[in-house]
Amino acid sequence: MRAHPRYATGLALAGLAAVWWAVGVTELQPLTEPLGPWSERLLGGHPYWARELRFSTIFLAALALVLAAGGDHRWSRAAVLLGGVWVAADIVVDRVDPQGVPATVLLVGAAWAGTALVVLLGGRRWGRPGAVGGWRERRTLTGAACVAAVLLATVAWLTAPTGREQALDPAAYGTGVLALAVTLGCALAAAPAAGRARTGIAAGAGVVALVLLWLARTRVYDPGEVQFGQGEAPDRPLIALVLAFLALAVVPLLAWDWPGGRPHWRWHLLAAGGVLLGLPAVAGLAGAAVSGLRLGALATALAGNVVVSGPDGTGDVLFSVVGLLTGLVLALLLAWPNALGYRPPAGAAAPAGPTGPPPSTDALG
Repeated sequence: MRAHPRYATGLALAGLAAVWWAVGVTELQPLTEPLGPWSERLLGGHPYWARELRFSTIFLAALALVLAAGGDHRWSRAAVLLGGVWVAADIVVDRVDPQGVPATVLLVGAAWAGTALVVLLGGRRWGRPGAVGGWRERRTLTGAACVAAVLLATVAWLTAPTGREQALDPAAYGTGVLALAVTLGCALAAAPAAGRARTGIAAGAGVVALVLLWLARTRVYDPGEVQFGQGEAPDRPLIALVLAFLALAVVPLLAWDWPGGRPHWRWHLLAAGGVLLGLPAVAGLAGAAVSGLRLGALATALAGNVVVSGPDGTGDVLFSVVGLLTGLVLALLLAWPNALGYRPPAGAAAPAGPTGPPPSTDALG
């Protein structure tokens, strides 16, 4: 049976994420390890940016498998389980401190093997995923797109203690490109039909997002030259916020039904307003929760690294987890069942939440 293009795309993105994760372990992580007494001077910083990029990459790999599965709940649960095991394995591997090309190849092979095992076992038990089913699958894909969109903004914003880590900016840009691909892929897969109009919107939004990501990760160090990794960008948080708003606004525009062949603009404006008001609040609450639970300090200690972000570890924040939680909460707003093809049976109550647009007669896709 010929594989669905969405299935092949999701597996390809998961495979690329595995390679990028291995590079993060063997090439980027050693750059952030404290060496000697200088680490005591970083109490106000967040030196383990490589870990944040790796965790974000792991989450994106799991989301790519959700894309490959077309939002099927059984496959999606397996992808989430793989992501959890992968994070635990990352902490164990970080404790070993592998470096060099042989270690990179070994880790890529292990990540590919784990992913292949999930795919093969899932295929044997549930069969290869085909076309996206109903509104439940579309809701899962829309939620995955929301999480990837927030992770995109997270890596765009990520900073380091000194602001002069040469590898951070290109590494964050690479992770951001992966996040953007997963965001648009999941959103298009959730659409009732992928016509030229939606594809054009996705392409335009992708170009704008790449420009914003580039602006967030580059520094004007010399008036005549723009480089990666030279100083700090004071406007980076604002650029990251604009990028997050753009990505989250595009997700429902691509995924929701288009009654009469065009977007229901009133509902999209309401969704955009909800994102504009809700994103800072949700991100702040998620950050406070992750910081209060000291998950970052726990991960740092389990990996055998020195906690350098405050005496109590509250400054060592897992920003990747903050992005994950923020995306999941915002998915509750943007993955409206009634906007994704759900129609309650006669005499039955609709799911709790806002009422979505009328039934789609999407002619343009």
